[in-house]
Amino acid sequence: MSELRRTPLRDFHAAHGARLVDFAGWEMPVQYRSILEEHKAVRRAAGLFDVSHMGEVDVRGPEAGRFLNYLVTNDVAKLFPGRVLYSPMCYPDGGVVDDLLVYMRGADDYFLCINAGNIDKDLAWIRTQAAKFSVTIDDRCADYALLAVQGPRAAGIVQSLTGAKLGVVKYYHFVEGTVAGAHCLISRTGYTGEDGFELYVAAGDVVALTEALLDAGASQGLELVGLGARDSLRLEAGYPLYGHEITRDISPLTAGLGWTVKLGKGADFIGRDALLAEKQQGGVNEVVFFKTGDRRIVRAETPVFDATGVTVGRVLSGTLSPILNEAIGSALVARAAATQPLAVDIRGAKVNLQLVKPPFVELKKAS
Repeated sequence: MSELRRTPLRDFHAAHGARLVDFAGWEMPVQYRSILEEHKAVRRAAGLFDVSHMGEVDVRGPEAGRFLNYLVTNDVAKLFPGRVLYSPMCYPDGGVVDDLLVYMRGADDYFLCINAGNIDKDLAWIRTQAAKFSVTIDDRCADYALLAVQGPRAAGIVQSLTGAKLGVVKYYHFVEGTVAGAHCLISRTGYTGEDGFELYVAAGDVVALTEALLDAGASQGLELVGLGARDSLRLEAGYPLYGHEITRDISPLTAGLGWTVKLGKGADFIGRDALLAEKQQGGVNEVVFFKTGDRRIVRAETPVFDATGVTVGRVLSGTLSPILNEAIGSALVARAAATQPLAVDIRGAKVNLQLVKPPFVELKKAS
């Protein structure tokens, strides 16, 4: 059994009472005191997350923009310095390699954030595709730590530690500046559906930055938050998680991410032909989101059946929404069944699924 990888904050987490677990090969905090209370703290005030397990990649060169527009499904050509783009990255058959963020720092200078569990696979894929372009790919994963401050009071907490004018930084935009004396890429992005910032910082500076943020947020209700609440928060917001709502076998169109697939962007991209065919012909399956009116969690891989009892799909993600106080989740079902009554069996009891267009709760993210 291989040794778990650690972020620069591993000892900090242990000192603050975190319960550490294996997540995608990393030793990460799943919770500090209570997943339920940490979730509510983010919705009510603010939460501080260590997401330093995420991967970072520099993409530079005279064809960097053209390469990235070929690599991902969204339209990189629409970016400008200071702008962030969310996009899937697909295989030729339309399946998803990963979903990622693309940051444009300059005309020939881009920065990617990729998922922790996919770092090795993603880097190999990106480097293979880059061979035909005048571009350099640099693995920066070991250089960066990443903190997320999320919630309605997050912006004020971060603003108290920086001279950067965060009020002018729109959603999915970023600036570079100093936060509590540490140079950061300050990104108005996140994975909770709330307003907030993600702070990319040198690995050696992250402990001091974390302590400064906790001190600044103490009077504002800022709490340390683990991966447990991160998952329930993202599901309440209706955000996909790689390996669940998007996979090697679930395309962006099937997942309901058609807004990220720019078939008419004027440039070819990997997976375009397959995704165009899926759009024209209609996919076989569809990802749907549901709530149940019941507190019993519907676990991933639970079969979904229609009114006649025929299995028409399976659950992809499931949790208890601390805000709604009922089970919520997502499922992959046959497209023909997506508008019909659906149900699951939980320990012998039939539970009906009420299909919902996310987000499940009212969110207050920045414009």
